[in-house]
Amino acid sequence: MARFSKVLRKTDIKKRLSVPTGFLSSLPSFNAGGHAVDFQAVHGSGRVWTFRCSNIRKKGHPKPVISKGWLAFVASKSLKGGDKVQFLKEKNEAGAKTHAYEIQAEKEIKIFGAVLGYAPII
Repeated sequence: MARFSKVLRKTDIKKRLSVPTGFLSSLPSFNAGGHAVDFQAVHGSGRVWTFRCSNIRKKGHPKPVISKGWLAFVASKSLKGGDKVQFLKEKNEAGAKTHAYEIQAEKEIKIFGAVLGYAPII
């Protein structure tokens, strides 16, 4: 199972989600010569989200970001800096789920300014 997890920063919640280049290998291939690919991920609530991962650098070292659909997801889950998201890709097996990707969101829990952990957001 491919996995990508990130504690969100201001840019991640205001503009787009930067993702590690290693996550690209778990996504469908970019169209011939293209710089973006759309994919769907299901959240624990059962809602299916469509995201676009694109390489915002045309030359040199890739810098992948998730843009399309991302800000709507952030708003619907009321995500803020310090919260966490995870993308998971299930192995493709016979009888596997229709959506091979899953997205999870977790709210940062603080008491008196100290981070205690994270709670799942449904």
